[in-house]
Amino acid sequence: MASNQPRIGWIGMGRMGFPMAERLIKAGHEVAIWNRTRAKAEPLARQGGVLVDRPSDLADVDILFTIVSTGRDLEQVYFGRDGVATTGKHPRIFVDCSTIGLDESAAIRERLDSLGAAFVAAPVSGNGKCVKAGQLSAVLSGPEQACRSVQSLIETFAPRGVSYVGEGELARICKIAHNVLLGVVIQNLAEITILANKAGIARSDFLAFINNSVMGSIFTRYKSPALVNLDWTTTFTPELLRKDLDLGLALGHEFDVPMPVTATVREQLQQHFGAASLKPDPDRYLQQDFAALLETTALGAGLKIQSENKNVPTGLET
Repeated sequence: MASNQPRIGWIGMGRMGFPMAERLIKAGHEVAIWNRTRAKAEPLARQGGVLVDRPSDLADVDILFTIVSTGRDLEQVYFGRDGVATTGKHPRIFVDCSTIGLDESAAIRERLDSLGAAFVAAPVSGNGKCVKAGQLSAVLSGPEQACRSVQSLIETFAPRGVSYVGEGELARICKIAHNVLLGVVIQNLAEITILANKAGIARSDFLAFINNSVMGSIFTRYKSPALVNLDWTTTFTPELLRKDLDLGLALGHEFDVPMPVTATVREQLQQHFGAASLKPDPDRYLQQDFAALLETTALGAGLKIQSENKNVPTGLET
């Protein structure tokens, strides 16, 4: 590692965290890593990552990245037993890429500020496949100097674009709004795909048309193989989507913004949880991808769908 490079720590080796940290390592950065399940991080050790035994072992890095499931998880790795910020020393900048609530983020920011550390909220847009294809983007908020100083590192795993939107928790609002749109789009995409399918159009043909039209997007393209072949390999769960829709609706109440479309999608998503009870293993089904909303939409339409077994491009091929 070059002497002028910052020492980097990373917590979180999930579907997103692993490939994000991997891009930093492949770019030549030395990255110290902690993950609750050590085995998930071990492949990065073979690529040059340095595994540590507890979060507090990362207290002496310059910049710490985190991407975890909930605000409670984030609070635990920062301030809980063996937390990063519990040893009397700590990173100068904490960069969190998780999707958490505004109040949770603000409370963590206040605690870190009292320690003299900067907190950068840096949620990202995309999934693990987007990370690997170089199609991830990010949005930042917090102290501007700290945000600017970590931007080039974030661009390593989010080369599609990094936007600074201001102080405090504004990036969290952007990410919640982003995920609300994600929920609305997947539900509507499921509805129109089932409409076309029931009318006699192959899902692969219909989605090829949509993807080549002005309405096509990175999202519709990389979700098409799942919708065509009923492949619910998890990128984002219905439970996480429900959490984010609830966060979005709460923001709507707070700012007096009517969100009738979001509210309707939230109710439809709840039907998916009910429909899961018809599956042999409901809990396992609900841990599969949120694109499985297609099945619930088909159920409501009285349509039995099967995989088309087609080789459908994702748009992420490199």
